[in-house]
Amino acid sequence: MKTLTIDIVNDKAIKLLQDLESLQLIRVRREKPSIDTETKWDIKYKGAMQKQLLSEVDNQLNDLRNAWE
Repeated sequence: MKTLTIDIVNDKAIKLLQDLESLQLIRVRREKPSIDTETKWDIKYKGAMQKQLLSEVDNQLNDLRNAWE
């Protein structure tokens, strides 16, 4: 038995794979991505921004918008 990893480009391929599996030609295993390959946004960017009052953020956005005018 050989193991291959494939990327599904078109959803039609899933149906084809299911058909091959029903003929017992292949076995489809759905594995969850490992933690290393999965992007952990909360860990990656934790502490990147400081908490600010909504009014301060609003003022900064208005300043940025006005700079373009």
